[in-house]
Amino acid sequence: MTDLAARVILQWGWRRVAIAVLAGACAVLALPPYDFFPAGFVSFTVLVWLLDGVAPDPGDRLVRRLRGAFAIGWWFGFGYFVAGLWWVGRALLVDADNFAWALPIAVLGLPALLAVFHGLAAALARLAWADGIGRIVALAAAFGIAEWLRSFILTGFPWNAVGYAAMPVPLLMQSVGVVGLFGMNALAVLVFAMPALAGFRRHRGAGIVVALLLIGAHLGYGIVQLHFVPPAEGGRRLQVRVVQPSVSQSGKWEPQERARIMKTLLDLSARAAAEGRERPDLIVWPETALPFVITERPDALAAIGAMLGSGQALFLGAVRSETAASTQDEPRYYNAVVAINDDGEIVDAVDKLHLVPFGEYLPFQDLLDGLGFETVAETVGGFSAGSARRVLSAPGGVGALPMICYEIIFPDLLAGMGAQADIIVNVTNDAWFGDTAGPYQHFRQAQVRAVETGMPLIRAANNGISAIVDEKGRVVDAFALDAVGTLDVALFVPDRQSRRMIDAGRNGLLIILFFATLACGMNISQRLRSK
Repeated sequence: MTDLAARVILQWGWRRVAIAVLAGACAVLALPPYDFFPAGFVSFTVLVWLLDGVAPDPGDRLVRRLRGAFAIGWWFGFGYFVAGLWWVGRALLVDADNFAWALPIAVLGLPALLAVFHGLAAALARLAWADGIGRIVALAAAFGIAEWLRSFILTGFPWNAVGYAAMPVPLLMQSVGVVGLFGMNALAVLVFAMPALAGFRRHRGAGIVVALLLIGAHLGYGIVQLHFVPPAEGGRRLQVRVVQPSVSQSGKWEPQERARIMKTLLDLSARAAAEGRERPDLIVWPETALPFVITERPDALAAIGAMLGSGQALFLGAVRSETAASTQDEPRYYNAVVAINDDGEIVDAVDKLHLVPFGEYLPFQDLLDGLGFETVAETVGGFSAGSARRVLSAPGGVGALPMICYEIIFPDLLAGMGAQADIIVNVTNDAWFGDTAGPYQHFRQAQVRAVETGMPLIRAANNGISAIVDEKGRVVDAFALDAVGTLDVALFVPDRQSRRMIDAGRNGLLIILFFATLACGMNISQRLRSK
């Protein structure tokens, strides 16, 4: 390992760039659908060695001293995000005549922008770089800070946060309920980068001990939670049916398709329960399940009411419109989860708050409209954001927290809602991305939110992955991509009083702060010793 470390450290020019890009791309193998978590050890070990090889002139100004580290981190991030997000371009090919020109922007431009955060992480780490384990702690703290910033800057896009690489299965997800995603980001980098110390005999013992302790704690906590903590007392059973129609995105909004799609959804929802299963209390359809504005189609509401039995309710992802009664303004359209009762009446609706830039709305719309830009999801001319996040009432008094599409990847959007909600309902339409890594990555992030909040998850996806997940991240039942059918599950809903109420997000930020303070302390100690 010493010879290998030396060779990486001494690389220069384009070879250093190539190694950084490949190391970043290699880390994606630890994410879904591959879940080969050992790839994380390779990637972050190489990143440490590359940063060891950055040799700034002590007489340079701060920015010049850090630009070499930033460049290494940026190239690492560019490889990571190109390999992990290339499938975003698939959405542009649904309407290739209008959007194929933007393919390079999606496949290369978005990763180039996101790579800035990894560049920032590398530069911050170099500020507190120290011999031995100190530089590993510095890198973990810096990635924790960078990934936290990525969750909200420029509307935020924390997709494929590095912490997911340490959570491939429910056994290894339980720690996120204590430290949150932000804490897992820092802890994952700390462990993945520890093998870098194996290249230096003087420090390898400490690295092995710390890594084994953290891995043991991570694994041990998962074992305790899954096998020794008894199920919550109390709670109730909610009979749930999830409908996955697998409607093709191409041509979905054509007028001639509307009746067929509506019939498919009604037929699947009206099926008799499988043998041994009870009639569902709650039926859930995916995001924008209906290719028309639900509030403009009383006939559709009547058909839904006729399909629902007494006491049943339907939650569906739908487009709804709203026009102020006192004005002559154009109607506003919302991407919503709509609750419909057995009389076919809309009894409540929650609108999507966190819209996808360029997908559902145009930033700087007046300017970009004039230049001929339009949203990719050009269903009704773009959506307006909702005003507040609320809990919907499901049968039996169960509080359901609706999360629409990629809202589920933002831990902060669910923070503090546990006192009001019992379950998470995530509706999405991943048909845009076909059979790529995207739907698998999306599902994993939703699965982790269930563990993080301690709430079961009901997920309805147009073409998959639809699933019922319990509060510990275990998949009760699921559909593969492109399957058509219904999932009928008697979902156990724990009482709120028995659910843990840990502020995992705050704990994660405290871990990052601790690592940052520790790294700075080690750096100062090293400099004092060198004098």
